[in-house]
Amino acid sequence: MRRCPDCGVTKSLDEFYKSRKTKHGRSTYCKPCHLRRGREFVKKKYGNTRHYHLKQRFGIGAAEVDAMIEAQGGLCPICQKRAAVHVDHDHKSGKVRAILCEPCNGGLGQFKDDPQIIRNAIAYLEDPPARKVIG
Repeated sequence: MRRCPDCGVTKSLDEFYKSRKTKHGRSTYCKPCHLRRGREFVKKKYGNTRHYHLKQRFGIGAAEVDAMIEAQGGLCPICQKRAAVHVDHDHKSGKVRAILCEPCNGGLGQFKDDPQIIRNAIAYLEDPPARKVIG
C-alpha cells in the first residue's frame, strides 16, 4: 500500500506506475494523478497536446501546420479534393513534405514513398494488362 501525495488516498501498489527511478519501484503519484500532472505539464509548456505531439513527432508546431494548410488552400495537394489534415513526411530524412488528406497520405505509405512504384501504378492504370487479353 502506498499513499499518493496529490490526492492523499492510500492505494495498492498496482495503482501506481512502475518506475526504475525510485527505491520502491513505483512512481510517486497514483495513475490518475500522474496522468493529470502530465497533461498539466504539456499544457503549460506547449499550450495543447496537438502542438506537443506535432513537435515530438515531426519537429514542427501546430501554428506551422496550420500555416501549411492555409498555404495549400486547405486542400490536399495530391487529390486537390479533400481537406488537408495529415502531416506527410519523408520516412528516411524525417522532413515534413506537406499536409495531405488521409487517403493520399495512406496511399504514399502503401507505396513505401517509392517514386518508381508510383510510376508503375500510373502505367498500370493507364494501360491495364487485362486490356491486352480481353480487350
